[in-house]
Amino acid sequence: MALMAAPAFAATASIAPFGTNAKGETVEAITLANKAGIKVVILTRGGALAEVSVPDRQGRLANVVLTRPDFVAWDRGGSFNTLIGRFANRIAGGGFSIDGQRFALPANPETGITIHGGQGGWGTRLWKPRLIPSGSTAGVELSLDSPDGDNGFPGAVKVTATYTLNDAGELRLDWRATTTKPTHINVTNHAYFTLAGHGGAPVDSQSLRLFASRYTPVDARMIPTGEIAPVAGTPFDFRKPQPIGPALRSNHPQILLARGIDHNLVIDGAAGTLRAAAELVDSVSGRRLLVSTTEPGMQVYTANNFNGSQPASNGLLLRQGDGIAFETQHFPDSPNQPSFPSTLLRPGEVFTSTTVYAFGVIK
Repeated sequence: MALMAAPAFAATASIAPFGTNAKGETVEAITLANKAGIKVVILTRGGALAEVSVPDRQGRLANVVLTRPDFVAWDRGGSFNTLIGRFANRIAGGGFSIDGQRFALPANPETGITIHGGQGGWGTRLWKPRLIPSGSTAGVELSLDSPDGDNGFPGAVKVTATYTLNDAGELRLDWRATTTKPTHINVTNHAYFTLAGHGGAPVDSQSLRLFASRYTPVDARMIPTGEIAPVAGTPFDFRKPQPIGPALRSNHPQILLARGIDHNLVIDGAAGTLRAAAELVDSVSGRRLLVSTTEPGMQVYTANNFNGSQPASNGLLLRQGDGIAFETQHFPDSPNQPSFPSTLLRPGEVFTSTTVYAFGVIK
């Protein structure tokens, strides 16, 4: 992987007003830039990645995350490209028990499922920013106080999510959280990537490699069955790089359930250590993304629910397959699945998590 020649300036971080939300609060945009010309724009509304512009093999910049046309669309956009919590992905059964005490969560009344922490989760909140001094690395620390009982979750949680960009083209996301009562924590970033550039092309022809030999199959409700199954012989076998499209068109029962890929992959290697999880390559532009994480799993989602009802910033409408999300996290429904890695956080403990998005080009 090689980065293009670039102007000689150090990484920088700046902040400016972006819009006003429905509560009349000012939402700010933080811009990070490095000497390779990479530009990252982060909103204090949900910590959303509004722009990640990176060069192709000719040095031409393009935004490689899907985005919105204006602030109104961002404010109505739910968890689009945002930080997700208190619990990313799905929890079944209307809640969970801790130490014999039952905690009910706001859930879909038909399915009993809570997704992404419930309506009004962390991706819709206003986070408090603190710029990190520029130099070879520039960044912003976003902080949030989640009160005891927030969307049914016990414990007052203090959480920070820190984005940093270095001159090597690595965008790093570091999480830290503490709680006043035993609770469950599972966090992620829900950015949609497309290395052809926003609106350039669907991800079908982009090459994907997943560093995962196993996955967690789901039932008709998209809840893990509890099985941890090998990817061998399934459309989820991306252990060798291959185009995404054929898997999305497979008649495999799991693909039919999700109308594409919307599954948790079990990342090879020891959880808690930073290791490769996914590699995405666009051969036309030459752009490459390597995702590394300390998390045990990663929900890979091919935007199966985009149906033309959501506007994008380029005047087009978002369609299925326009982007792909690499949601590094613990497994779905972990509070109700004791065989899965635990998401329980107790007072006096510190939750930490790191994911790195490394951008570069191939020849």
